Amino acid sequence: MATKEDIKKSLPKEIFDVPMNADLLHQVVVSQMANRRVAIAHTKDRSEVRGGGIKPWKQKGTGRARHGSRRSPIWIGGGVTHGPTNERNFKKILPKNIKRKALFVALSEKSRNNLITVIDSFDVKEIKTKKMIEMLNNLGINGSCLIVLPKIDSNIILSTRNIPKVKTIQAKDINCLDIVSSKYLLIDKKGLEVIKETFKK
Repeated sequence: MATKEDIKKSLPKEIFDVPMNADLLHQVVVSQMANRRVAIAHTKDRSEVRGGGIKPWKQKGTGRARHGSRRSPIWIGGGVTHGPTNERNFKKILPKNIKRKALFVALSEKSRNNLITVIDSFDVKEIKTKKMIEMLNNLGINGSCLIVLPKIDSNIILSTRNIPKVKTIQAKDINCLDIVSSKYLLIDKKGLEVIKETFKK
């Protein structure tokens, strides 16, 4: 098996030897986290809560304050004023060249720290989690790992889905957030070609 130094030399320098830019990487990672965020918390305003179709009591003569609807925010069971809604939009749009440059920075950092393992090919002919764990251990991968596939391979995906902190992704979909979230990067030669074809100018 090739040494880590041999692996580093075989990687294209325009992708895996880019100077570190922490600000750029942080900006892209934050935008990706924001784009994946889903607004779950939702409170109903006075137009959404039930009831309130009739005036609670007549306008004058009761001695009480005037009210027009039980759905008013000052009533128990009424609408909520300025509460969180599921219509919130957290998306952050960044130019493609910024995301591309940040991706190269993230890949370069993995390469500089010897955290990229390149193999000839993923030879997984059956769905066996035990064999996949053995393969990762033999490669010296003992932490969170992102397995980069040249294309969808159900055998690998199903073999790794129950392994803690191991995630699979297609090479064409590789991104900064997933790279930063994993310690190791495992990729084969076909996956490297897909990355070069997809992201290299």
